[in-house]
Amino acid sequence: MEINLDTINMSLNGLVNRMYLKSAYIMTALAVIAMVAILPGCKDQGPTKEQQQIVETESDLLNAWFEQRFDEEVLRSPISATRLGLDQHQDLLDDTSRLYKNETNALTETWLSELRQKFDRDRLDPKTKLSFRLYEYAAEDRLETARYDDHIYIFQHMSGPHTSLPAFMSNSHSIENRHDALNYIRRLEQFGSFLGEQTAFAETQAQNGVLLPRFVYPKIREAAENIISGKPFEQKGESPLWQDITSKIDRLELESDIRDDLRNGARNALMNHVKPAYDDIINMSVRHEAMADENDGAWKLPDGANFYQSRLKHYTSTDLTADEIHQIGLNEVARIKSEMQVIMDDLGFDGTTRQFFDKLRTDPEYLYDNSDEGRAAYMDRATKVIGEMKGRMDELFVTKPKADVIVKRVEPYREASAFGAFYNEPSVDGNRPGTYYINLKDMNDLPIYQLQALAYHEGIPGHHMQIAIAQELQGLPRFRTLGGHTPYIEGWALYAERIPKELGLYTDPYQDFGRLSMEIFRAARLVVDTGIHAKKWTRSQAVEYMMENTANAEGDIRAEVDRYIVWPGQATAYKIGMLKIDELRTKAESELGESFDIREFHDVILANGSVPLSILDELVTEWIAQKKS
Repeated sequence: MEINLDTINMSLNGLVNRMYLKSAYIMTALAVIAMVAILPGCKDQGPTKEQQQIVETESDLLNAWFEQRFDEEVLRSPISATRLGLDQHQDLLDDTSRLYKNETNALTETWLSELRQKFDRDRLDPKTKLSFRLYEYAAEDRLETARYDDHIYIFQHMSGPHTSLPAFMSNSHSIENRHDALNYIRRLEQFGSFLGEQTAFAETQAQNGVLLPRFVYPKIREAAENIISGKPFEQKGESPLWQDITSKIDRLELESDIRDDLRNGARNALMNHVKPAYDDIINMSVRHEAMADENDGAWKLPDGANFYQSRLKHYTSTDLTADEIHQIGLNEVARIKSEMQVIMDDLGFDGTTRQFFDKLRTDPEYLYDNSDEGRAAYMDRATKVIGEMKGRMDELFVTKPKADVIVKRVEPYREASAFGAFYNEPSVDGNRPGTYYINLKDMNDLPIYQLQALAYHEGIPGHHMQIAIAQELQGLPRFRTLGGHTPYIEGWALYAERIPKELGLYTDPYQDFGRLSMEIFRAARLVVDTGIHAKKWTRSQAVEYMMENTANAEGDIRAEVDRYIVWPGQATAYKIGMLKIDELRTKAESELGESFDIREFHDVILANGSVPLSILDELVTEWIAQKKS
């Protein structure tokens, strides 16, 4: 095993600093406790100046503690540091060993215990009190997730280190000078150890009965083979990583011999470290495919029912059972279908919703050409939709993000494994804007009638609005501005698809139907996800349900069902989160009447960053009470 002295020195320095900070903290805390002991009670007169000072001191101490914990976590993850735009350990990748994971869990337990023992929540200001609760929630969730760490698929066709690592290098590791290029090469040289640890973990999973359904393994191989296809591995074409580093090197103002040295270094790293790692992944997938069966759900895994319930809690931040979520989905599908019927009647369509869905799936009128011209037309229109929404934000929001959002095509090398559309957050330093990515591999999967709602979901007023605002919030610890809870984040984005309707932006009935088609798709996910993982639905049953109850193209539906199979529970977050925001808005409108302000309501939803749904309920309830007082 190779030992990195820089990492050891960093750990030792961190230990010394923590010992110093801890002693300083204890001295300050003892002083605070002494102050509390001699203060008179002032229940009728409100807090005294001395008591206010205690609250301020205790809150400052805890916020400093949060920042120390965040710094320690970032230092343990060079990849996270780069993604955040921090200039630390740019020549390293993360440790992915079992020892590292165990150490992370132990640290989480230690920090949670410290939080509870050293800080009194009742002596904190409201903002810091909320931070206490959110840190506690995150730590408990992390420890619960760690209980089933062996059940979570490492490599699968939707994500995994074999695709996420090259994407990270391309999108996050910038090269501004020779030093950056050398750091890139050093990271390429660590692909073997990084991916090797993950491969070893997947091997252990397989031996313990945690295997993907058989159909997934060829898709893993395809994605892995894409990374090592083209130069320098073979003469035809260019591999993604080679293209990325050479194009970045070519932009530098360097002498030709220095450029040549860097290219040679990259070539050697790719041939000697990257290719062997991907060959191992490909060979492993062949072996595991032979061991696998056709069963799709989490129910087949050891302790599968409890694992799936744990996933549902993680992804919804609720205690809803699989049966309850399944029924909510059925109810929502029926409700949305009735709204769709109104539009179908207005359009004069005489037929069932399934027949209307089939018309939308097959009529080329609702698709751009599957050509470069069609792809360019889709990108242009999506960019225009985002631009129009930017000009209307004052009507809906008090707080608006400083960071811009751009529309970008998914890189061809990861089209086969990437989602149809997704959002990447801006860098903390503001140098990289938020990005709405569109996968243009097959234009048949991107119907025109869903274009607006999709842009609103991923861009503005959806993910970009929420995530960029959270990153820019002042006076909050970074674990809050840079963290997230799936039902809140995805629930907001789904809710945001409907907001433009209130501004009259869905002028085309087909685009409005597209909005409903995306909402019913998320409702159907509740039915299908729980069907697969709790009720033993087959892959074909899930596809047929989606075909009957959603308008998406069959290829898109099959890809989505395959996604739910390898990512248990995640698809339930969207609709559960949206339903909570809808519920809170209805409550606010009902109780506040004419004093309800949509801009203020959205500020309450967004102004604290991401929170679990139960805490979001409390925040809105408090705002309503304040408005009424």
